[in-house]
Amino acid sequence: MTDKTTETAILAGGCFWCIEAVFLEVEGVSAAQSGYIGGHVEAPTYEEVCSGDTGHAEAVKIDFDPRQIGFAELLDIFFAIHDPTTPNRQGNDVGTQYRSAIFTTSPEQDAIARAKIEALAFEGEFDAPIVTEIEPAATFWPAEPYHANYFARNGAQPYCRIVVGPKVAKFRSAFAGRRKGN
Repeated sequence: MTDKTTETAILAGGCFWCIEAVFLEVEGVSAAQSGYIGGHVEAPTYEEVCSGDTGHAEAVKIDFDPRQIGFAELLDIFFAIHDPTTPNRQGNDVGTQYRSAIFTTSPEQDAIARAKIEALAFEGEFDAPIVTEIEPAATFWPAEPYHANYFARNGAQPYCRIVVGPKVAKFRSAFAGRRKGN
């Protein structure tokens, strides 16, 4: 275990509303913020990232207490709630901004992420090869304020009901013991 009270993980697995909604419910997570990472444009906007021309991924910066939940456990949740076998795509969301990626904030995270993907591949967890990218975190650009806690504020919206809701429900079912308040 570590003596640090907070670590940061940055994960991209399709639309950031899905990833953020799930990780806001995870015990040991103090913050989950949607944003953009991995591109070549300074301070990109949502519209620029959605164009696919900036190279950024929609991602979520997750602050967590490693005494309550480890990075490997965060990755267990991450791989359970998105499809890491589809390059640049999650369902109907298509483009490089929707790629599966882990942006590591330390050499330890890099080693854990690589070991996790290797173990999942060895176990045959998925029907196709895992295409999740692993790279050191660069500048994380927070998304516009209207993206914050989007699912909680817009749960009745069709996209939220059809796409985000099932991922949150899957987390709640598969990781009930990891939910805040349990």
